[in-house]
Amino acid sequence: MSDAILVINAGSSSLKFAVFSIDGDDLALAQTGIVDNLLGAATFAARNVGGAPLAKRAFAVGELDAHDGAIEFLLDYLGKSNDGTTLAAVGHRVVHGGERYVAPVRLTPAIVDDLARLSPLAPLHQPHNLAPIRIFAKRAPGVPQVACFDTAFHATAPAIAQAFALPRELSDAGIRRYGFHGLSYEFIAERLRDIDGAAAAGRVVVAHLGNGASMCAMVEGRSVATTMGLTALDGLVMGTRTGSIDPGVLLYLMRERGMDEPALSELLYKRSGLLGVSGVSSDMRALEASDDANAAAAIDLFCYRAVREIGSLAAAMGGIDALVFTAGIGEHAAPVREKIVLALAWLGFALDEAANAQNALRIAPHDGKPVYAIPTDEERMIARHTRGIISA
Repeated sequence: MSDAILVINAGSSSLKFAVFSIDGDDLALAQTGIVDNLLGAATFAARNVGGAPLAKRAFAVGELDAHDGAIEFLLDYLGKSNDGTTLAAVGHRVVHGGERYVAPVRLTPAIVDDLARLSPLAPLHQPHNLAPIRIFAKRAPGVPQVACFDTAFHATAPAIAQAFALPRELSDAGIRRYGFHGLSYEFIAERLRDIDGAAAAGRVVVAHLGNGASMCAMVEGRSVATTMGLTALDGLVMGTRTGSIDPGVLLYLMRERGMDEPALSELLYKRSGLLGVSGVSSDMRALEASDDANAAAAIDLFCYRAVREIGSLAAAMGGIDALVFTAGIGEHAAPVREKIVLALAWLGFALDEAANAQNALRIAPHDGKPVYAIPTDEERMIARHTRGIISA
């Protein structure tokens, strides 16, 4: 009989999971999987640590009752495939912890209710993050649950880096820059210490580039500035999100186009970014494969904004010693990394084109400033935190 930790990462239309066996002081990944397209004809797939398929299933439209049905199905699946494993705890990614939750926490009904009050700050994520927590509490009330927050890593940033130039009463009410993707940045900070201790001890920009994209400036492995703000809309161009935008644009759209809050939310979160600019896709792979001029323009804008933000973060740190790419685009899109690094020659960066084309770990010449493409592992970070909480 062995114990395991289940990690849940719930999105708006998918539910990812990972199972880690507790092996002494280590966590051994046993399997990963996803229940995808929850709002349509859902699919399920699970793989072992080597990537070999363990199970798959397709569902008819409406067969799974969104997240509730996905959790019920997942619990049944895990119960049948546990091989004598006991579920010791469930760790959840929760996007927004607000001002109060700056470290992982063991969940109670009161804490879950408190986190639900933050949903307006992360409307695409927070409600879906909390739904599985409530379902597990009913289905397996004796199993401890732990929330790990994407905002927590950025709590070390100085007050000036978290402030908006708003009236004091609004700032005092919690309207400030929180930042996101903290679990990814925390993992990369630890991994970089293993790969290049000198770089990790210096000034580093980590670029988490995916459908959701942000960057973090780290000094000695601690966040000092980041591109996202109160919500996950700010900063870089993303798959369907605008990134930074003049607030006057929103006032204009309200006044001249009669757009209300739901219409603006739809525009900013779901119709903009790579999708809006290209008119082709929100997926970088599809844009790279397209011969549409607007697809190329979307990629160029994505890279231009990335270069500008790296310059800004370098200024916040008083310089930059290393650059790290991570997440889906950062790990796999060699042409995107090439455009960005070549535009940063003024900061002393250069590219090893052969290493970059092979998605190597280090993609800069060894006699220059280090540039890395490091795979992130938010699920393992959540599992580590969860084990720490239940062992305390």
